Amino acid sequence: MAVRPRILLLDDDQELLDMYQEILGQMPSRPEVVTAASGARAIALLESQTFTLMVTDLNMPKMDGLQVLSIVRRKYPQLRIVVLTSVMDEQFRSRSYAMGVDLFWQKPSTMDEIKLFLDCIESLLGREEQESGFRGVQSKSLVDLIQLECLSRTSTTLRITNGNLEGRIWIRDGDVIDSATASLTGTEAFKEILCWKTGSFEIMAADDSRPRRIQESYQGLLLETAQAIDEGQYQPQPDGDEGAATLVSPLVALSKVPGVEFLIEVPEEKTKDAEAWAAENVPATSAWMREVVEQYRKLGDDLQAGQLLNIEFHGSQRHLTCAPGVGKHLLAGWNRNLPPDELRENLKLLTSKWAS
Repeated sequence: MAVRPRILLLDDDQELLDMYQEILGQMPSRPEVVTAASGARAIALLESQTFTLMVTDLNMPKMDGLQVLSIVRRKYPQLRIVVLTSVMDEQFRSRSYAMGVDLFWQKPSTMDEIKLFLDCIESLLGREEQESGFRGVQSKSLVDLIQLECLSRTSTTLRITNGNLEGRIWIRDGDVIDSATASLTGTEAFKEILCWKTGSFEIMAADDSRPRRIQESYQGLLLETAQAIDEGQYQPQPDGDEGAATLVSPLVALSKVPGVEFLIEVPEEKTKDAEAWAAENVPATSAWMREVVEQYRKLGDDLQAGQLLNIEFHGSQRHLTCAPGVGKHLLAGWNRNLPPDELRENLKLLTSKWAS
C-alpha cells in the first residue's frame, strides 16, 4: 500500500489554513495536511515529523517566510517547498527560487487558478526524488522547472549556466517564446540547453520586448526534444550555417553509460582546454585532476605498484572516477546511489568506449 504524502501548510491566517487544508486534502493523492500558524511551530513540526512538501506564506509576523525558508532548506534539503503568497514581488520571487523553492505561486483567486495550483502540487508530490539537476538549492530537473513556470502561467526569463556555458529561456504567460545560447536561438537553442543535465539557474524579470521565435507549445517542445535526445538524433547546428560541424561534444556518447552525471576529458598539457559535458567549474576541476593523477602516479612508482588504471572517490553527493590515459585523462561524476560493484562495471564500459 502506497504511503500517503504529508504536507505542512504554514500561514498566519487561520481561515486560509482551514480552507487550504480542506482543498489540498481532496487531491487525488489524498495527502495528510498538517497546519502551522507560525514559523516556530512549523520548524518544531518538521523536527518531530516527516513531510513530503511544505507550503508557506512569506508575509508573517515575528519569523517571516524567508527566514523559515533559510532554516528549513539548510536542515531539510530534500523537502519540497512551495511559496504561496499574495505578495507578487520579483525580488521576493528571485530570492525564493535562489533559496531552492520548487514553486512560487500567487494565492489563487479563481477556480481555474486553484485547479492549476492543485495540479502543480500533485505533480510535485508525484515526482521521485532527483539526485541531479538544476539548482537553486533544491535539485530539480530543468524540465520540471520549465513545466512549473508554464503551468503557473508566469512571464519570466530563466538564465541557465553549466560551467562556462550560458543560455536563456524566455517564458511569456506560460508559453516558451524564445531561447538563446552563445551561438543559437529559438528551438535549436532550447534543445541545446536541454542537453545540459546539471547546472544552476536564475529567475530573472520578464522581457516584454523579446520577439517570439518559438511557436510550438511547451508540452510539444519538451516531448520532441526529449525524444530526440533519447534517440541520439539531436546534433544542433549553428544558426545560419548549414552543414557546419555539430556542436555536440564527443563526450555525449559516453554520457549514455548508466549512472554518469558529468564528464571532463582533461589534457595533460596545461595550455590545452578540457572537453566537458554537463560539468561545472571545469578549469579548477581540471587542474585538480592533473595534480591528483600526478601524485598517484608518483606514489605508484614509489611503491612499485605498476601502472595506474583508475582512481575512485566515494562521496555523500556523488561518486567520482578518474581514468588516466596517455596525454589525457577522463573524470566522471556518478550518481551517488550507484552500488560500488555496479559503478565499477559501468566504469569498465565507460573507459572501453572512451578508449575506442
